[in-house]
Amino acid sequence: MVTSASARLTGWCSPGIFRRLVIAIIAGWLLLNPGTREAAFAAGEMSQDQLDQRIHDYILAHPEVLVQALQSLDERQREADAAQAKETLKARANDIFQDKQSPVGGNAQGDVTLVEFFDYNCPYCRLMAPIMDQAMADDPQLRIVYKEFPILGPDSVFAAKAALAAERQGKYREFHKALYGSRTRVTEAVVLKIAAETGLDVERMKGDMQKPDIQALIDRNAELAQALRITGTPGFVAGGQIFPGATDLANLKKLIEQARIDK
Repeated sequence: MVTSASARLTGWCSPGIFRRLVIAIIAGWLLLNPGTREAAFAAGEMSQDQLDQRIHDYILAHPEVLVQALQSLDERQREADAAQAKETLKARANDIFQDKQSPVGGNAQGDVTLVEFFDYNCPYCRLMAPIMDQAMADDPQLRIVYKEFPILGPDSVFAAKAALAAERQGKYREFHKALYGSRTRVTEAVVLKIAAETGLDVERMKGDMQKPDIQALIDRNAELAQALRITGTPGFVAGGQIFPGATDLANLKKLIEQARIDK
């Protein structure tokens, strides 16, 4: 997954355009940096070629400014992304916390909600599964909203659809837990085997998996994750907080308690 500004730029631009963008970024950085501000005052007395040469010479003498400039760009982008994600969280709280098609675990009437975006083939999501179970066991007022976010290929998409179809038979949580209990990659064959072992009507499940509203829910989850700047799994939302990545039980509880305090 692309996470840095420099990587995003190289993805969008040809190498030649990228080099020119880097020079432009560094030029701006140099002219605003206190250590080289004299260049800004001298710029009015220089030709463009002279200014370009001065910047070129400075970069050759101080190649570390390349790293500093791109790090600064990355930091600004992260701040802008975080601010935009917070705005999305406020504007789309109902989609995040109250989507009626998203499966719910824990106490459906609980006083605080934790939303998880996950993929059954994500090893970090698998590590989080028993931690999530413990958090629910320790907090009888915790409500969980499950956002199927299959980003690791067709097997993950098949598993997500099967889980959402299992919800229609009242067995989502049981099936969800069994999928995470698998010690192998969750392939189509594994999903069907676990479905049978869980007591699901497998043929009915297969039929329900093809229904457009199940794909539509997965698509909505993906679009929502993108809007929240959740680019990997697992990703958590609680109250006004967005927490990307796996964590331990203590930190998960802190996230939940802060959401409870902020209500």
